[in-house]
Parts: sequence; C-alpha cells; structure tokens
Amino acid sequence: MPFDFERIGGLTLVKPKRFPDRRGFFQEMYKRGDMEPLGIPSPVQVNGSFSVKGVVRGLHYQLPPKEQGKLVTAVRGRILDVGVDVRRGSPTFGQYVTVELSGENGHMLWVPPGYAHGFQALEDSFVVYFVTNGEYSPPHERCVHYSLVKWPLSEVVSDKDAQCPPLEKAEVFP
Repeated sequence: MPFDFERIGGLTLVKPKRFPDRRGFFQEMYKRGDMEPLGIPSPVQVNGSFSVKGVVRGLHYQLPPKEQGKLVTAVRGRILDVGVDVRRGSPTFGQYVTVELSGENGHMLWVPPGYAHGFQALEDSFVVYFVTNGEYSPPHERCVHYSLVKWPLSEVVSDKDAQCPPLEKAEVFP
C-alpha cells in the first residue's frame, strides 16, 4: 500500500510513501482504491494557494447540503494545518487538531465535512487542496474566527477572515 494513515480526532493524516532517486522523488498523491475505503472520496475540484510566512487562511467550512471535505498538502514550504470540529452535538465540538505539512514530509490531512479548516504558513508556502466532497458554494460557506487557534507566528489575515464570528456565534453543523 503506498500510503500510511493515522486517525487523529476525526481527521486522517495521510503519509504517502516516496520513491527517491538521484533526480528527486516520485509520490502518489491520490489513489482511489486506497483512499475511498477510508472515507476519502475522489476529488471533484482541486485548488491551490500561495502564502507568505505568517499568513493564516481560515477557518472555513461549508454547510449541508454543499458540505466539503478537503485533502490538504503543502507541496512547497511548511504549514501548520488545522481541523476544528464544528459539529454542535459532537463531544469534541470546538476542539482542534494541528499537523505540520511540508514539501519535505509530503504528508496530507483529510479534513472531513463537519470540520473547519485553516492553516498558517510557517514559511513561504504553496498549498494544494484536493476538494473531494463537492464544489465550492459561496451561499453555503461559513467561517469561524481564526483566534480560536493558538498560532505559532504573528498572524497576517485577510479582511474577510478577520470578520468571521467566534465559534459560539457561528452557524455550524447541527
């Protein structure tokens, strides 16, 4: 199997195997036969972003019926990736998990529907999101204020993300 998986707080850390040689390395990013049995469906949309060191993006999610799961990786640079449980009835509601993703480690984080997602660039970073559950739907997009998470660096945020409500006032999953 070309992937190792670790369940962490409802999220899945995917650790692809790399095949290095003198030219660099080869790595499978997504293989349906390995991912779908773990609940990680095939991508329907792929997005990318570049962020300079310190930038925080998030904490974003989409409500039903247009919820999204995201498989996230940093192809270049390093990020602190975050998944926050926004399922109101969950025993871990409001709790979050952080994982460092980098071009060096090649790890990916599966953030399922019901979790807000965000990250901070620990250095200039290019991040790819394999959006797997559905396409982006602006009317269903919601966010939680980034201050819910203790970030390691001083934050640089967008005006839009700075206006997200605190968790107790956010519209979340029932």
